[in-house]
Amino acid sequence: MSVRRLAPKEVQPASFAFTDENLAFAKAQIAKYPEGRQASAVIAILWRAQEQNEGWVSEAAIRVVADMLGMPYIRVLEVATFYTMFQLQPVGKKAHVQVCGTTPCRLRGAEELIEVCKHRIHHDPFHLSKDADFSWEEVECLGACVNAPMVQIWKDTYEDLTPESFGKVLDGFATGNLPTPGPQNGRQFSAPAGGPTTLKEKT
Repeated sequence: MSVRRLAPKEVQPASFAFTDENLAFAKAQIAKYPEGRQASAVIAILWRAQEQNEGWVSEAAIRVVADMLGMPYIRVLEVATFYTMFQLQPVGKKAHVQVCGTTPCRLRGAEELIEVCKHRIHHDPFHLSKDADFSWEEVECLGACVNAPMVQIWKDTYEDLTPESFGKVLDGFATGNLPTPGPQNGRQFSAPAGGPTTLKEKT
């Protein structure tokens, strides 16, 4: 378990305001819940704030979301610091890579993916690459154990990775030719590699 804190004051923007499109999205999320239950929309609205703010949640954004939902600032801060889907400091402009480091992924090569991150992005997690386009971190289970090892970049997962195929995924983000999410070894979703192995003949 790691300690998650807001970024230092010197990198915090002075203010935050939703775009018209994102403000409409936030209001639509709030409308889904009965009166007095607006706080239930906090995760969806924080996520949209993060997307607008170049991939991370600032203190100003937390305060705007709290005011919008009638929540104490500390309650929204608790949400932002609890879930690793929320980044609390600036991340890579093109990609922030979350490498799953839980047991199934470790057994199938996650350590090699971490080495790729160390060599191509930065030796240490939560640091920007030299061009500020990439950053990375190790996280716990991302819920695709059968497709291990895997990473999540923004809201998409890239699975069944090798160091080589992971490198191609990073190349895609670097050049703007975004790779197709999901398995990177040609299999369909979580189907057996190579296709079905049972019930292939009529009985």
